[in-house]
Amino acid sequence: MHYTFFDEEKCMAKITKLGDTLEQLNGIVNWSIFPSVLDRAIPREKSPKGGRPPMDNLLMFKILVIKRLYNLSHDQTEYQINDRLSFRRFLDLDFGDTVPDAKTIWLYEDKLSKSETGRELFELFNEAIEKKGYVTRTGSIVDASFVEAPKRRNTKEQREKMKQGEIPEEWADAEHPQKLRQRDIEATWTKKRNEAHFGYKDTVKVDLDSKLILDYRVTTASTNDAKAADGIFNESDNVAYGDSAYPSMELPEGVESKISEKATRNHPLTQEQRESNQQKAKKRCRVEHVFAGMVQMCGGTTIRSKNLNRANFNIAMLNLLYNMRRVLFLARPCRV
Repeated sequence: MHYTFFDEEKCMAKITKLGDTLEQLNGIVNWSIFPSVLDRAIPREKSPKGGRPPMDNLLMFKILVIKRLYNLSHDQTEYQINDRLSFRRFLDLDFGDTVPDAKTIWLYEDKLSKSETGRELFELFNEAIEKKGYVTRTGSIVDASFVEAPKRRNTKEQREKMKQGEIPEEWADAEHPQKLRQRDIEATWTKKRNEAHFGYKDTVKVDLDSKLILDYRVTTASTNDAKAADGIFNESDNVAYGDSAYPSMELPEGVESKISEKATRNHPLTQEQRESNQQKAKKRCRVEHVFAGMVQMCGGTTIRSKNLNRANFNIAMLNLLYNMRRVLFLARPCRV
């Protein structure tokens, strides 16, 4: 079959009509704010010896946006960009343009994960949306969600050695390095409400009115909630909300505490304390919409990486993409 330019134009118009999230992101996000951070993290200089020039940083970053938004593997990211018109339009790639292969995408993501670039990108976008008035600061909510990492079955002896900070001898095999590479020795197990979780914890601070993520902390899954949130509130937070997992949090001077009180042994909550907690919960519950939004709009709260550095970057991208999607929902006719 032979296709003309008008066939492609008609097809793209149909995709737009059906609702192309990526096209909508192009309409609301000013992508030109990101290259300054990306160019500093990965300088793109042409080799004096010639050869193919390196892939543009903004192009590679937008590819990682696709990867995180749809929670794709590196191989599937390469395939889907080659296969889908909407992905090519988002990246401004014509049919004759070269699409980075899976290995190139992996290496680029790996380089970014070895620095604080993920957080810098997140903060850069947040600065832009604050200037546009999306953030009100009438109150801030803290809560955490588990981010599941790839699991591998380990023996009891292997688990004991890992708890002691040792690497099992059978994994440290110079002839078979994949044995260690295929296991995440930094992620941890924990239990909550009789459900086991393996991976990391994304502790977020959310703006009460807009439900945008203002700040975040990445820790292993077994880290205590209060410890994971240490220092997440600052003087710009007028009121701090949180559930009873954060009763001992120290707040900056001038920040009003609306953190739920917790009963202790032989000291149950009074009726007044229970009623106060119920009132706080009516506002605090808005943070649950954020985690639901990550599942519905950002490919879910799982990652494919296998160490803390890469988890840090992937969770930064997850939080950044959530904020981008949230700005779309807030539907203000302006660019950020």
